[in-house]
Amino acid sequence: MMSEKKLQFNSKTIHGGQQPDKAYGAVMPPIYQTSTYAQTTPGGHQGYEYSRSANPTRTALENSLASIENGNYGLAFASGLAAIDAVIKLLSPGDEVVSTNDLYGGSYRLFKQVFEKFGIKFQFIGMQNAAKIETYITDKTKLIWVETPTNPMMNVIDIKAVSTLANKRDILLAVDNTFATPYVQLPLDLGADIVMHSATKYLGGHSDVVVGALVVKNKELADKLYFIQNASGAVCGPMDSFLTLRGIKTLHVRMQRHCENGKAIAEYLDNHPKIEKVYWPGFEDHPNHEIAKSQMSDFGGMISFIPKGSSYKDAIKIVEKLQLFTLAESLGGVESLAGHPASMTHASIPKEEREKSGVVDSLIRLSVGIEDATDLIADLNQAIE
Repeated sequence: MMSEKKLQFNSKTIHGGQQPDKAYGAVMPPIYQTSTYAQTTPGGHQGYEYSRSANPTRTALENSLASIENGNYGLAFASGLAAIDAVIKLLSPGDEVVSTNDLYGGSYRLFKQVFEKFGIKFQFIGMQNAAKIETYITDKTKLIWVETPTNPMMNVIDIKAVSTLANKRDILLAVDNTFATPYVQLPLDLGADIVMHSATKYLGGHSDVVVGALVVKNKELADKLYFIQNASGAVCGPMDSFLTLRGIKTLHVRMQRHCENGKAIAEYLDNHPKIEKVYWPGFEDHPNHEIAKSQMSDFGGMISFIPKGSSYKDAIKIVEKLQLFTLAESLGGVESLAGHPASMTHASIPKEEREKSGVVDSLIRLSVGIEDATDLIADLNQAIE
């Protein structure tokens, strides 16, 4: 097989880090539904001794994750939050974290309600102007946590600029790449130390699995995370690993359609007389659009919007009237989903904190799937009208 480093992304999703099974040549890695492995003598095994520590199906997924993110080491977890949990466990009491103020509600809840009581301090700030981040950094800052585009306001953060700042201060930079995926954006190539995914979303792509992922380049950092992964035990099972790996193999073709449909729907909403504001990084007047163009190959399928003169009740009425869009938590599946962040994904963030970052009660978030765009637009039209 040709050198993996020479493969283009579309080939990496299928072949990256993968080899036919050694036992029988199976093209897809078998589901090794086992908790333990036979040893010929104490410690004498074939690389696997207990499935919390490692499982061949999970290894295949982790190798794929490393390949598509241009990293060297991949780690798969039971959920995206379990992956984030492992990153924060790199820190010690007294350490500080600077994070974006427009953050997935589950990440915010984990930071504020779980880790703060262990003496880790979190600051949530606007990061659209990367230069301003430095004013919040102290000698105790050990990690900068970035989402870009952010959830749900689609704010774009300059990964390369934040990386320059972090490297200067010897601070780890972690990027949640869930919304963009490696099809659109490669944070490690832009200087990030850690890439995180809720692989439940676009990587799995079919709303049938819950998995988290981390990818890094540095071996010392990888070893620390592998230790935490094994010691804490929040790993994904072999069936979940298999389903996620199967999803990754079609990531490139799915993302192409997500991006095409996202553009069509963003433009439809932007031209609709009953829509006040649309948040999508592909618009030229979107904040940091030029940075988005420089660090993203496309603009994704996530869109947020505010209907004109709408209230909480008006937004609820719209999402309840949708028929092709399913009202549900999550995102990134082949089917289109609609959500109301204030009462769903971001309900764990206090109202006044949500509204500071623009997550008002009338905001609606769309995860645009891969259906026919004309059908999706027709569904939005009947709900809005």
